[in-house]
Amino acid sequence: MIDPSAKIDPSASIAEDAQIGPWCTIGENVTIGAGSVLDSHIVIRSNTRLGESNRIFQFSSIGEDPADKKFEGEETWLEIGDNNIFREGVTLHRGTGVGSGMTRIGSDNLMMPYVHVAHDCSVGSHTVFANNVGLSGHVVVSDWAILGGYAGVNQFLKIGAHAMVGGMTHITNDIPAFVICSGRPASVRSINAIGLERRGFDKDTIAEIREAFKIIYKRNYSLQEAIDQIKAMRENCDALQVLVDSLESSEKGIHR
Repeated sequence: MIDPSAKIDPSASIAEDAQIGPWCTIGENVTIGAGSVLDSHIVIRSNTRLGESNRIFQFSSIGEDPADKKFEGEETWLEIGDNNIFREGVTLHRGTGVGSGMTRIGSDNLMMPYVHVAHDCSVGSHTVFANNVGLSGHVVVSDWAILGGYAGVNQFLKIGAHAMVGGMTHITNDIPAFVICSGRPASVRSINAIGLERRGFDKDTIAEIREAFKIIYKRNYSLQEAIDQIKAMRENCDALQVLVDSLESSEKGIHR
């Protein structure tokens, strides 16, 4: 169902059962998948692929030009998976030509009011961004990460899988998988044990992750020495490979 007041570009492809509410504007080269619902006063600017069963609340701006002075109108895209919820006032920008050309958001994410995801970011699946979280350009957020309200992430950084960032925390380095980081200045506190329990990690796996955390943060090893120690533990705990990957992929250095 498309409200008569909505403005739809002829090039847009909209699934038959998608719902487009009052005063929405859908621009060129936009795809809206089956079961998706746009409430009202939503702009999907251009070059955006929206998967199935997404819900977008009022006054959100999706697929807008990137806020980057190097952007010169080149063709770039925003790609969104399925079953996401974007609450009021969420802003998601397309990529840039000097970046990847693509901003990507996975599936089953919740972005609360006024979240901003800048150009060339990559967000995994099952994440939660609380109110007013802001990602600068080129940030990577892995699956199951949680970012508290008003958290801000500098450009080109990485947030590991199952990590948790506290509210109002300014992230200036990478966050490894499984850890909690909070405060100003940001400080790594512990592992996200409660989150891991809720996602079905067993007690032995959580104990191994806790031991790996101590190796990184409590035992005065260099980062490479810590990685080598954790690699030796992997045969007893597959989840540690996720941690190793997040440590080895860090280019900006981790909060430590």
